[in-house]
Amino acid sequence: MAKTEAILQRESQTTSHSVEPLTEIERKILDFMVQYLRANTYQPSIREIGARFGIKSTKTVSEHLQTLAEKGCLERDPSRSRGVRILGVDLSADTVAVPCYAEVPSNGASSAEAYVSVDRQLGSRDGSFMVRARAGDLAILGVAEGDLVLVSPATVEDVDDGSVIVADVGDAKTFHRFSRNGTGVTLEALQPGGTKTHVEDAGTLQVMGRVTGFYRRMDGVGAINLTQH
Repeated sequence: MAKTEAILQRESQTTSHSVEPLTEIERKILDFMVQYLRANTYQPSIREIGARFGIKSTKTVSEHLQTLAEKGCLERDPSRSRGVRILGVDLSADTVAVPCYAEVPSNGASSAEAYVSVDRQLGSRDGSFMVRARAGDLAILGVAEGDLVLVSPATVEDVDDGSVIVADVGDAKTFHRFSRNGTGVTLEALQPGGTKTHVEDAGTLQVMGRVTGFYRRMDGVGAINLTQH
């Protein structure tokens, strides 16, 4: 999974206005701009953005920036050479960016639908991510469809009995309650009536991470709505 420092989370601004999602190149340009800003405290020039992505035309780069502005990701000041302000970026030292996926990512091939800032104490481990819960995924724990589940990297040795993990079981990466069983482990699916899977050799279990928290809107508006920044 490609590393990024983008921390852009924007909920729907009104119930009647939907925000068009970013294209892949728009997302990459925005992520690069945030990384550059963190490293240099000022924005990259149009030529630097073009060089990063092999875009020879400064006009084309400018058009991408204008589209990002129209989608609410940037503010532009044409009178300044680096007159761009990224909206919604949290540069606080107390937060860290984690990618959010529509489903558990598979071998890093999935594209994040957004990047969310969380407290560094929760998401500081390199490789942490969020995933949008599906109906029943973690129903026993009270996690509802659309909640954002935070997963931190872990190995079998790291995981304590009773922890909730994301693991490769069969053909899918799913959530399970973990418990040790002699030299092996038992994985209990967290859906009502969920089955138990026994793995005789714990060393063969592919653990993606351990669930460390989840996020939910409590104002009755519904599932958290994220853009692709």
